[in-house]
Amino acid sequence: MSTVTLLCLVLVSVGALLTTVRVVLGPSIADRVVATDLLLTLLTMGAGILSARTGNGTYLIVMVVIAVLGFLGTAMVARFIEGRGP
Repeated sequence: MSTVTLLCLVLVSVGALLTTVRVVLGPSIADRVVATDLLLTLLTMGAGILSARTGNGTYLIVMVVIAVLGFLGTAMVARFIEGRGP
């Protein structure tokens, strides 16, 4: 179990690193928003993996908070982009 969770954490970390590159280099604001949403999803997955690894339920609360904040942030930026026009 420890090897599997370590491998999962490494893969999530690689995904987060590549997503951070997209956030920095993204040609449009929409690309950056999607990449930020993916980064928050990967952060939520990392917290879930840590919860499974340690057996501690505290990370589950962190997962819910990250997911809600990510959704609200993405929805707010999408409204901003929609109101601004193309």
